[in-house]
Amino acid sequence: MAGALHRRLLLLAVVTFAALLPRAAAVRPFVLVLSGDDFLKDPSGAHPSLPSADGDADDWDDFADDSPATDPLLSPSSWVPLLDPTSSSPSDDEPGSPADALFVAGTRAMISAASSGDEAAFSTASAQIEAAAAGGHPGAQSALAFLTGAGMTRPVSRSRAFLLHKFAADAGDLQSKMALAYSYFRQEMYEEAVTLYAELAEAALTSSLISKEPPVIEPVRLHSGTEENKEALRKSRGEDDEDFQITEYQAQRGNAAAMYKLGLLYYYGLRGLRRDYSKSYHWFSKAVEKGDTRAMELLGEIYARGAGVERNYTEAYKWLVLAANQQQYSAYNGLGYLYVKGYGVEQKNLTKAKEYFEIAAENKEHGGYYNLGVLHLKGIGVKRDVMTACNYFLRAVNAGQPKAIYQVAKLFQKGIGLKRNLHMATVLYKSVAERGPWSSLSRWALESYLKGDIGKSLLLYSRMADLGYEVAQSNAAWILDRYGDEHICMGESGLCTDTERHLRAHALWWQASEQGNEHAALLIGDAYYYGRGVGRDYERAAEAYMHAQSQSNAQAMFNLGYMHEHGHGLPLDLHLAKRYYDQAVEVDSAAKFPVMLALTSLWIRKNYAGSFVVHFIDSLPEIYPVVEEWVEDVLMDEGNATILTLFACLVTVLYLRERQRRQVVVDNPQQPDGAPN
Repeated sequence: MAGALHRRLLLLAVVTFAALLPRAAAVRPFVLVLSGDDFLKDPSGAHPSLPSADGDADDWDDFADDSPATDPLLSPSSWVPLLDPTSSSPSDDEPGSPADALFVAGTRAMISAASSGDEAAFSTASAQIEAAAAGGHPGAQSALAFLTGAGMTRPVSRSRAFLLHKFAADAGDLQSKMALAYSYFRQEMYEEAVTLYAELAEAALTSSLISKEPPVIEPVRLHSGTEENKEALRKSRGEDDEDFQITEYQAQRGNAAAMYKLGLLYYYGLRGLRRDYSKSYHWFSKAVEKGDTRAMELLGEIYARGAGVERNYTEAYKWLVLAANQQQYSAYNGLGYLYVKGYGVEQKNLTKAKEYFEIAAENKEHGGYYNLGVLHLKGIGVKRDVMTACNYFLRAVNAGQPKAIYQVAKLFQKGIGLKRNLHMATVLYKSVAERGPWSSLSRWALESYLKGDIGKSLLLYSRMADLGYEVAQSNAAWILDRYGDEHICMGESGLCTDTERHLRAHALWWQASEQGNEHAALLIGDAYYYGRGVGRDYERAAEAYMHAQSQSNAQAMFNLGYMHEHGHGLPLDLHLAKRYYDQAVEVDSAAKFPVMLALTSLWIRKNYAGSFVVHFIDSLPEIYPVVEEWVEDVLMDEGNATILTLFACLVTVLYLRERQRRQVVVDNPQQPDGAPN
């Protein structure tokens, strides 16, 4: 089971159960499930935001002819140019202004100081950023807001951080808009949050049109439960990964499947690789030569997007037709798009486009669902049908199609086809906005961690946490807990004190738990239960465990059972304790053995309440503090301590039952054979 169980029960028989290690607690994937009540009774009525039937409304036109000529997304606070020498410099009205020079110098120095753990250099860098912010530089205001909210080189002030983000956002800084939107979202101010997230989501999708990069994100969680996620980290080492090297070797030896896989890795920039369209084109072409039909469709997409090659719709059409003839159904979606636009074909043909989209959708291609939704929403080549459009969009949403998520968010926001629901719209917009180019900081944070630069990794993950990224919040919190003894955490004055570090980690775990991270909710519960970095509060611990339990977390159910059994923060109720223990087994079969031991403990309490045995079990940690300290140092996990202590309870039960049996024999000796009745 994941996470820690309460350490009040002492570990015995250590060697016997040393193999009972904690399991990973993963965040559950988001799936949009709607009922009939979410749809409007009469979706056919006109709405001011509904696109016109002639398809000219640019706001809703996914098939617009013109892409923006310039990239508006390199906002003044972008740190990417400071991390990636190949990236463009941040745009600024006065690129040579003193404020700009201070911001760039201060940010570079701050990142360097975080790497080395030099608190004096970090403080100097912070002063440079503050001076630039005083000069009105939006990027510096955004960075200063981050430092103020985290309590780095200055007292923590959420209100001042909010104000600084507001100044930067009003000046057009998109990172600060992300931070503001997240702040509004946490406060359930959905009117404000949805407006910002809608703008950011649109910007994220626009960025893929400009950069020719598909909006793909690959967040990597550094930890699995309380342990380092070694398997995920191994697969994120790019060309240094052994699996990648094996695949590359196989591709060089002529393996078509390996060629195709390499093409995908380079095309999307997966598993720690940098996007490299020339390499992806090379390996896709090689795979096609070897007869891999899947690569044909990707070559068609590359030519249609102009990704690493000159855009050529005629060539795109050729490859998509070849792929479609080989039953690569996603290619039909691309062909449908070309016929909608009239690119690479003789002329537009909406009938044929619809037919191709339908073939793709019939074979469960999410792009086909999305494009059919657009056709029905706008009435392009078909009669407008908002309800049908909604249904197609929803299918694409649950397949993870970013544009479909954006469209459904807009339907919820405007109340078109779906009942107006700003909370749902905000959640959906947020998921798309987090695919924007500012998400690239996570790649640099991960690279820094893999290189052993923990301080830099913590700083970058903390910056993304400020923007509302749940994975970054949990990664930053985990780093603070895991590497607390190292000089990586910058506090109010110098390096963090233990209290500052605990409080910051606690705040990050809490934010992650609010966004559905059940492991984070468990750690929050543990923090309140044991008083780690916060005052001991059994009631708030129970509240956190309840939150994790609502996400069907078996560990939380077990902990709630324990608290009912002992009356810690919850009423002493052995029946409720048993109910929670039973629920833990129903949710996770791996809990069967520890629950069996817990039920044994309940049996002892019920049948020997107030006895010496119960008092002895409860007082073991105080009686044997040396043993408890040894257990903690050896196993480094309290869950095993509880499980093995419950084993001691089981041994005690067996002893008591054997003693009871012998007493019965003494009180009722067997009569000799043949004795008269």
